[in-house]
Amino acid sequence: MILGLPTDGLLVIGMTISSFKALETECLHQFGVVPRKSECRGSGIKLTWLRDLKKQLQLTDEESIQRYVKCHIGTILLGDKSGTFVHWKFLPLLCDFGSIIQFSWGLACLAHLYRALCRASRFDCKEIDGSLTLLLVWAWTRFPFLAPVHREPRSFSLAN
Repeated sequence: MILGLPTDGLLVIGMTISSFKALETECLHQFGVVPRKSECRGSGIKLTWLRDLKKQLQLTDEESIQRYVKCHIGTILLGDKSGTFVHWKFLPLLCDFGSIIQFSWGLACLAHLYRALCRASRFDCKEIDGSLTLLLVWAWTRFPFLAPVHREPRSFSLAN
């Protein structure tokens, strides 16, 4: 599984541990709080939990800013096919905040999206995951008749 692609070209791969206790430990380490069991499903954390945590953070020190950035990356790039959960396998990549900038998140996101599109093309697949925002922006720029009517010049602030 591709978890991230550092800019030096090495793949970050690994096994996924799916115990709730490990998820709790990782969240406590990353965010300083633990989601309730009702805010998790299997190895996933509800995106609403990350969004609520992001809203509650007071950006007063370096640690709270880092937690905010981690929540933002989790909610924007790492959602699952339901659009409501993020798999916690991605959280260890955010552990060393100084190394976050060394990862080519765009490349990892694109690779994940390509793999999701490949899976979605199977006859028995009914859902897709990956960065659908990236796919949407690509479709809007390539097929303008799919895009909503623009009231201002082309501006995709979310994609930017």
